[in-house]
Amino acid sequence: MDPPGFAKTPAPPYFAVIFSSQRIGADAGYGAMADHMVELAATQPGYLGIESCRGEDGFGITVSYWRSEADIVAWKRNAEHATARQLGREQWYGHFELRVARVERAYGGPPRKSNPAGESNQ
Repeated sequence: MDPPGFAKTPAPPYFAVIFSSQRIGADAGYGAMADHMVELAATQPGYLGIESCRGEDGFGITVSYWRSEADIVAWKRNAEHATARQLGREQWYGHFELRVARVERAYGGPPRKSNPAGESNQ
């Protein structure tokens, strides 16, 4: 069983969209829009899951997982998502970086008890 907050992804390969951002100003609808985007993304073909955190200083990282690059492109073209991105640029973010990566290997811990002594989880 995965701990709360962790995306339940399949065996690789799959893709990760890594969105790092620095929030500025008041909420101004950000929380509601962020929640809606998570719900909307979950209905998109190829969506695998999401992990997100934000510090008290406003810096946050959100990683969404997708089956393919084509699925990521389709999500980017979603009209509601485009509106949210525009609002982010205009109102919510002082700076952001977006990176797309192919996940080739994934593992977690702590090691399972069934692993032989000294065997790596990698």
